[in-house]
Amino acid sequence: MLPRRVLTRRVLNRALLDRQMLLRRHDVKALAAIEHLVGMQSQAPLSPYVGLWTRLLGFRHEDLAGLLTDRSAVRIALMRGTIHLVSADDCLALRPVVQPLLDRLLRTSFGRRLDGVDLGEVASAARALMEERPLSFAELDELLGERWPGRDALAQAVRAVVPLVQVPPRGVWGASGQARHVSAESWLGRPLGDGSAAGAMVLRYLRAFGPASVKDMQVWSGLTGLRSVVKGLDLVAYRDESGVELFDLPGAPLPGPDAEAPVRFLGEFDNLLLSHADRTRVMTEEHRSRVFTVNGIIRATILVDGFVAGLWRIERRGSQRAGETAVLEIEPFEPLGAATRDALAAEGRRLLEFAAGDAPARDIRFLG
Repeated sequence: MLPRRVLTRRVLNRALLDRQMLLRRHDVKALAAIEHLVGMQSQAPLSPYVGLWTRLLGFRHEDLAGLLTDRSAVRIALMRGTIHLVSADDCLALRPVVQPLLDRLLRTSFGRRLDGVDLGEVASAARALMEERPLSFAELDELLGERWPGRDALAQAVRAVVPLVQVPPRGVWGASGQARHVSAESWLGRPLGDGSAAGAMVLRYLRAFGPASVKDMQVWSGLTGLRSVVKGLDLVAYRDESGVELFDLPGAPLPGPDAEAPVRFLGEFDNLLLSHADRTRVMTEEHRSRVFTVNGIIRATILVDGFVAGLWRIERRGSQRAGETAVLEIEPFEPLGAATRDALAAEGRRLLEFAAGDAPARDIRFLG
């Protein structure tokens, strides 16, 4: 057997950036980008707008808002048990695939509190209630509590066993609204898939995140037992510099380690940072502790030469009467050269125009 090619950290970095549409902006529709990325984590409801802006040419807020309001895309708990923005087709296909993860999370987090409860009956009752109107978890708990008094985890049980879509205006730029839910089948008017798409899901993961190890695939999806799925696929194998076996699609591009990587602004919870067991292909362990907070927030970051190099945030200061200023604060982890600061400032001005175009004044400040 021939020795497997070793892929360096920079080769893996450039491959990931290329597949994540971050080496250049792409001239594709938002829905096609969302499907290519196999969804976008959407705990922060508006973070996918920045994620698409930084990846696509000419992306506008209404390009995503329209997908949500016309039901071409939805927000639903999927990979890792977290809320993802996905196309309607992927919602129906992928939710049954990740159901074992959601079942496991329900058992480990709420199992004892649900002892003796028939989850099938709870699901049926919840579906009937949500057919009347979309419900928040608080409303759902209150209504289900009339039938199952003394239980305090019924809405969480429903979230696990029923595919709950968060309906607009939640997630629509410029609108606001509490998270309210209906079943995906009701919202989309189509049934769920049969759960047989695990192999296709792995192939799509590699197309968007590869090359990757089985552990990477499991961290991204939250599923276990994917090695048997990988064995049934036609893949090529490599190794990283630590000897870990990596898999990839035959013929998938591997840009050179010196491929140009422009500065980029990533929103909160960007999947680039969440989809591998070994995140050193984009971020050092030291920097990871500053990006991943103790309360589960994944901060918005900047990329310099393809790697996480700092944080950013937009704050609005002043008042409408006196004149509000939107300030983009960029906090590098290490000193930046003049050319890099200029590139970040230029990209930052474009970000401010996109994310805070309604502010009468806009400013950029480097911290440190």
